[in-house]
Amino acid sequence: MKCPYCGYVDSKVIDTRPTEEGSTIRRRRECLNCKKRFTTYEKIEQTPIMVIKKDGNRQVFDREKIINGMIKSCEKRPVSVAEIERAADNIEKQIQNTMKKEISSLEIGEMVMRELKELDDVSYVRFASVYREFKDLQSFIDELEGIVKKK
Repeated sequence: MKCPYCGYVDSKVIDTRPTEEGSTIRRRRECLNCKKRFTTYEKIEQTPIMVIKKDGNRQVFDREKIINGMIKSCEKRPVSVAEIERAADNIEKQIQNTMKKEISSLEIGEMVMRELKELDDVSYVRFASVYREFKDLQSFIDELEGIVKKK
């Protein structure tokens, strides 16, 4: 493993442990040249999942897009980045568990909305207003009333 500090290509593993979700191995390494320590993560290689966009185009699934969308929706709300990452993990696991090689962006959007609904109602409404492209104020109000009724 190449050292991020000096670029030396050899290091020794000092500590190895699984991450909380158990799908990744965390390794603490020490460079044999500069003696600085750094962390690497080992993850199972998976075949890429293609996302079918609304316009029919396909692109490789990108977890970061989900996280970025959720962060925008949760801006100035009491939702931590750790909660957002856990929600993104849940979505990614759901997608992996479908065993499909392709999934529509609409399905992913619905998963994101379910996760946001659990985290924070305001964040959910923010995301839904962009995702569902409300055509008028009444459809937006209907969505809000649905949330209030469930509470």
